[in-house]
Amino acid sequence: MDYTYILIKFLIGGGVIVGVTLLAEQVNPKYGGILVAAPIITSLAILFTWSEAGQATSRQLVIGAFWFAIPTLLFLLVLYLLMARYPLLPSFGGALGIWLAAIVVMSRLLALI
Repeated sequence: MDYTYILIKFLIGGGVIVGVTLLAEQVNPKYGGILVAAPIITSLAILFTWSEAGQATSRQLVIGAFWFAIPTLLFLLVLYLLMARYPLLPSFGGALGIWLAAIVVMSRLLALI
């Protein structure tokens, strides 16, 4: 196992998170939102998967990311709505609960296909 390669992957991923946070805090939350919604992490995951596991596995990852983006969009919508009425942690809990339920539903729907 190449620990240097794993460290590089962690640094890249962490760097993106730090960049989003700084952009949202220092410049404008809208721009942080654009960066959060950009397929940066997804692209990095696909790139690393492709380099380690090849084209077929990467294609499977892409289609999985496509279908499971729907529960993520639902999570974001519910989080936004809950944060208008509740503190952050209960809002996260509710949104994560909805996300998990949506993941289960999406998994079952995909199993039928």
